[in-house]
Amino acid sequence: MKRITPCLWFDDQAEQAAEFYCSIFSDSRIIEITRYTSAGPGPEGSVLTVLFELDGSQFIALNGGPLFPFTEAVSFSIDCADQAEIDYYWDRLLDGGEPVQCGWLKDRYGLSWQVTPSELNAWVADPDPVKAARVTEVMLGMIKLDLEKLRAAYEGTL
Repeated sequence: MKRITPCLWFDDQAEQAAEFYCSIFSDSRIIEITRYTSAGPGPEGSVLTVLFELDGSQFIALNGGPLFPFTEAVSFSIDCADQAEIDYYWDRLLDGGEPVQCGWLKDRYGLSWQVTPSELNAWVADPDPVKAARVTEVMLGMIKLDLEKLRAAYEGTL
């Protein structure tokens, strides 16, 4: 049993959000839905929480009301093996959302995601400051990340 499970606070879209995320990530499922009782504070029988799993990681979606919207202070990062994976996750998570910069987007619920190639962290942390600067500079000019351009910048062939 995992000890830490992120809890995502939604206004009243917890079930729809969990279904949306499960439709995007493989090996995903809704595990359990709990409902408000007569004790409230939500309407009796309405969804309180949804426990769901995305690609092996569990999350809780909570219908807590409009008090606490998502901000970019918390985001989920998806390491992608190739451009096809970047395109897949970007296109699906962006549906109804908005692109930001440097591989970041906000989905239709306002949750922030980073859709990045798995090599990116190693490239920007390269001990050669010239290589790291080249790839960082190119990344900063992108919205959705282009793996081949990032690789070319890193290798100095752009």
